[in-house]
Amino acid sequence: MKKNNIKMSYEPEADVLRIEAQKGPIWYASEVGNVIVHFNRKGNPMYFEILDATKFLKKASTLLHFPVSRIGAMAQ
Repeated sequence: MKKNNIKMSYEPEADVLRIEAQKGPIWYASEVGNVIVHFNRKGNPMYFEILDATKFLKKASTLLHFPVSRIGAMAQ
């Protein structure tokens, strides 16, 4: 089984959380609400950008009962 190293970074000035799920060339991107998903030529998601990340994660943590502080620690 292929090991997949997911990379996350956060840009506080822009409040954007970036998640790289796979390496490789990006073919196209699609924006749904505050999330931009970048896909490869086969249509597999490669890279995610979450805009207004603080607001998004607070809402997600409430819905999932997962503390935002744990999410922030994962991105470092």
